[in-house]
Order: sequence, then C-alpha cells, then structure tokens
Amino acid sequence: MNKDARTEVFDAIILGGGAAGLMCALEAGQRGRKAIVLEAAEKLGKKILISGGGRCNFTNLYCSSQNFISENPHFAKSALSRYTPSDFIALVEKHKIAYHEKTLGQLFCDRSARDIVNMLEAECLGAGVRLQTNVRISEVSRSDEFVVRTSGSEPQEYRARTLVVATGGPSIPKMGATGFAYDLARQFGLKIIPPRPALVPLLFSATDREVYASLAGISADVIASYGSQRFREKMLVTHRGLSGPAILQVSSYWRRPHPIHIDLAPDREVTAAVRDSPRRDLSTAREALHGFLSHRLANAWLKQNPPAAYTNSALESWEKLLHNWPVYPAGDEGFDKAEVTAGGVDTEELSAKTMESKKVPGLFFIGEAVDVTGHLGGFNFQWAWASGAAAGRSL
Repeated sequence: MNKDARTEVFDAIILGGGAAGLMCALEAGQRGRKAIVLEAAEKLGKKILISGGGRCNFTNLYCSSQNFISENPHFAKSALSRYTPSDFIALVEKHKIAYHEKTLGQLFCDRSARDIVNMLEAECLGAGVRLQTNVRISEVSRSDEFVVRTSGSEPQEYRARTLVVATGGPSIPKMGATGFAYDLARQFGLKIIPPRPALVPLLFSATDREVYASLAGISADVIASYGSQRFREKMLVTHRGLSGPAILQVSSYWRRPHPIHIDLAPDREVTAAVRDSPRRDLSTAREALHGFLSHRLANAWLKQNPPAAYTNSALESWEKLLHNWPVYPAGDEGFDKAEVTAGGVDTEELSAKTMESKKVPGLFFIGEAVDVTGHLGGFNFQWAWASGAAAGRSL
C-alpha cells in the first residue's frame, strides 16, 4: 500500500463511466447509497457520444431476449423484463429530450447524443453520486472489503463493500477500450467466454476483393443469413469487404471458415422476365438484375455468376443462387472497427437478477463486460440500462 495515498470509503465503487456504469450509479444513489464512479477517460460516456452517428440509438421499442447473443440465451431475460425500453423512455421524457423512431423500432435523439450523457450525469449528481474521470487504476484487491488504488501525482485509495465492473470490452480501442474487465474477472477466479469482435465489417477473400472492391460505396437491400439467423437490411460494399447493417448483424454469428449467405433479391422472382423474353440471353439476365441492383454491382455479380444455360432448369438454379449467394469472408475488421464485443464474463458466474458474482460476494459485472451481446439497433444500450439498473438496485 502507498502510505501517501488518501483513503475514502464508499458503499459502492463503480468502475467505468459509460452507459451501464452511470445507470448503475444513479440507481444506487437514488437508494441512498454512497457511490463513486471511476472513469479512465477524460470524460464520461465517450461511447454514447459517438453512437448512432452522434445521435445515440438509445433503445429499441421491440426489445426482447431474442435480440441478444449469449452462451446462455435465457440469462438476459430477468434484467430486461425489470428495466424495459419504456422505463428508459420515461427518463428521456422527464428530461425533455426530443427523440424519434428511425426504423425497426430504433429510437434516436433529435439533437445530440450529448443529451443522453447530460441526462445521466444530472441524475447521478442529483442522487449524490461522485463522478471522477482521468482515473488510472493500479490495483484492485479484496479482504473484508474491496480496495481500489489509483496511480498518478495524487494516488488515491477507495474502499467499499461492493465493486461494480462496467468497463466494457476491447472494441474500439482508440477510445481507450481494453480487456480490463476480463483481467479483473480472472483475478477473482471467474470464467471468461473468449471475447470476439461483433457488429463488425467482414473482409473479402482475395478472389472477391478483385471483383468487388472497386464497387466501394455501393449498397443494396439484402437478406444476410448465417445458420438460422436472417437480417433484412442494407449491405454496403467497401474497399476491403462488406459492411452495412445486414452484414454487421450477421457478423456477430459468423464463424470462419463457413460462408454467410446473401439474398440479393428479397421477395423477387428475377428469372420470370428472362423466361418470358423472346430472347433468353446474357443481356436479358443483365436487364433483370438492373431492375433492382446498382448496375455496376449487377454487372460484376453476373460476370462471376452467369446462368449455366437459359433452360428453365438452369434459370431455376440461377434464381436460387441469387437468393442464396454464398460469400466466404477471409475474416473481419477486428476490434478496431467492431461496434461491440461478444463473449466476456461467463453468465454462469453471475446472478441473472442482480449481476453479482456467485463466487465473490459484492462483486458485480454489467454491460458489455458480460457475455450478452445485442443486435444492432439500440439493443446493446438497452442491455446496459437493464443490467446497470439490476446491479444498482441491489447494491
């Protein structure tokens, strides 16, 4: 122990001033708990501020446990049922933050994501929560209570009977994201589901890159699927591979070396026009694709995947390929470009009701640090609010 460190005692120490940590803190503070939030970055809620193009897709009206990925698909149900999108919307409306539904139940701020951060800060401060930024944690230990020590010109020591870890996962490291939560979990003997990038662009194979990389910027309405998971949204071609909402969604499930499948013509029968044409040939097939795809994308895809012949049987096979085009990604863009992290602290280690460790009383893990990962569209924020509230209400 550094004898020069100043010691302060709290009811709860919350590591991480993001969505989950701030929600946990305000709930604890409102219950009369003396709580402190320790954030490594220079400001709170950095990931909130960049989300949704700066307008924060803060929840989804149609949130259910089906919108989450976990080794235990039932784990999230308890927290999600006890803190719903309506609960967070009520908080947003209390602060008179204007918002709108974009598509598929996704709610965004009309003005700025800063409104959400300001709201959470105001709620925390109103509940007597201490908010501290630019904190460098040097050590976390536990005897009869948790001790968090910080480094720097003025080292501090914080003590509390409860410790909440809300430091997220390693996605977007340029914002300071690390695997700190996993290191802490291992320190206390908790198991980790191996973390991996999720909601992340996929990379072309060398062959596909030669064909499609020049089409960067072109998008299409598709259904991207992997196994039983299907997502109908936009696909975007990039210089390095495929992105856009449909691809980001399916990326959370994809495993190398298997393909994803893309339906380029949802709800369309493309070959009917070719079969009915007086001339069945490549130009007719091209015209059929031009009716719904960018001409450049249609031409490139057709060059690689022409009908084997123009008989009814061959056209039927070509139609099936249009709706079930296999793409073999070479990999993904990694944590640098991943919106979130899949995997994390094994849910078998935690109480689904409170997020508390089953092995270490008083130790909680919430938000992205836990092996619960939402689909694109506000679901990861709803998990942050719900898991944060579950922990905050039990501190």
